[in-house]
Amino acid sequence: MERIIGIDLGTTNSAVAVMEAGDAKVIPSTEGTNLTPSVVAFKDGERLVGVTARRQAVLNPTGTIFSIKRLVGRRYAETDREQKMLSYKIAAGRNDTATVEIDGQSYTTEEISSMIIQKLKGDAEAYLGEEIKQAVITVPAYFDNSQRTATKNAGEIAGIDVMRIINEPTAAALAYGLDKNKEGLILVWDLGGGTFDVSILDISGGVFEVKATKGDTHLGGDDWDQRIIDHCIEEFRRTEDCNLREDAEAMQRVREAAEKAKMELSTMMEAEINLPYIATGPKHL
Repeated sequence: MERIIGIDLGTTNSAVAVMEAGDAKVIPSTEGTNLTPSVVAFKDGERLVGVTARRQAVLNPTGTIFSIKRLVGRRYAETDREQKMLSYKIAAGRNDTATVEIDGQSYTTEEISSMIIQKLKGDAEAYLGEEIKQAVITVPAYFDNSQRTATKNAGEIAGIDVMRIINEPTAAALAYGLDKNKEGLILVWDLGGGTFDVSILDISGGVFEVKATKGDTHLGGDDWDQRIIDHCIEEFRRTEDCNLREDAEAMQRVREAAEKAKMELSTMMEAEINLPYIATGPKHL
């Protein structure tokens, strides 16, 4: 019997798992981590995905694609906020769909997402020692039909038959084991890189039904990072009379420092951002 993998295609990080002896086993990447950064980069004719793509982002800000999940299945007209946040170029494709342009080459959001799925598929095949042809992929409960279709298309481009698209709150409840001993209404909240959403599930006889869901698509980890970035940029402009927004490489350095500070603030009351030589002068943030 062919094995089916489960893919959590996240805004910031992604993961892949397989059932082993009745339990879900998260498959480590070839780099040895359980999470794979949802990052794709194009540099000198080479394509990088995951950890390697993220490592070179500072030196290649316009050629590094991250948070693609924010754009999947969406129209270009709906991406004003993302255009201000993301370092790469977002353009209008066929039927006004959002696309990504790198070095004059246009990519659909499905194509970029498929590259991340291909990486996860390859890691799973290396771990299991067999070819993987089928997968289940999770999506936010608020994803509309076009976003779900785009996610399914991404899997197919990656060479995977997507057996089912499952709502993330349902997947979370299953992972928690609520299908085994619970019935009734439960609430699942999901805070991700791109969104914060809350869903009410009705569990009856092992069947999960999403009764209601509400989310804010601009209240995830990326948005927290952006608040820190904006604060740093404005303080630097006030004290140094210098606008870092005009320097893509400097902005990428600030973006990485902001994310690191946010993570530190999960366990500490304060976090320090120190970026020397952020601008000519030399000027330090």
